[in-house]
Amino acid sequence: MRLRPKRATPRATHPAARAKQPLPILVVGLTGPNASGKGEVAKFLAASGFDVHSLSDAVREEATRRGLDHSRDHLIRVGVDLRQEHGPGALALGVLPRLKGRSVVDSIRNPGEVEVLRRLPRFLLLGIDAPQALRFERSLLRGRLGDGATLDEFTRKEERENSTTPAGQQLLATLALADVVIDNDGTIAALRRKVRRALRARGLETVPA
Repeated sequence: MRLRPKRATPRATHPAARAKQPLPILVVGLTGPNASGKGEVAKFLAASGFDVHSLSDAVREEATRRGLDHSRDHLIRVGVDLRQEHGPGALALGVLPRLKGRSVVDSIRNPGEVEVLRRLPRFLLLGIDAPQALRFERSLLRGRLGDGATLDEFTRKEERENSTTPAGQQLLATLALADVVIDNDGTIAALRRKVRRALRARGLETVPA
């Protein structure tokens, strides 16, 4: 009778060894209109261990290279120029090599950028929105250059950010592609709860209570 060799019992991975293993890639994208609260969501996820990247960083770098300040009008124009030259998804293509483990990609403003990020194995697009009048009040509090000093001016600038040209900002069209849209019409604590629920509803137990 021929004896079969015993199968080796799998050895459990030591906790320290597991800690050294790379985290599976999970990318959360953020889109939404101006002063909707995307930055607050990015900060919340950063505190939960996510690396944060913004598509606006490349635009700011190019604006600086051109000797322009970082006003909203200048950044919009530079972003359009970059998409015209390199394609609608150019800004997202530039950030792809930096996405390791759990990451956030903020300032997604064009459907072409969503198309690029959807190529990732695990990508969730969160839309952050709030009533326009409330967003205007928040923009005044943060005092960012070029947001608009009156509600009418704020509204006109938003209209420019809903272009139908492939290289332009298309905030409404991009927001429509979100996997879930979160209404940020309350406190920061309420916003964080909504984000946590949205991720956990999709099986992403990545954000502590």
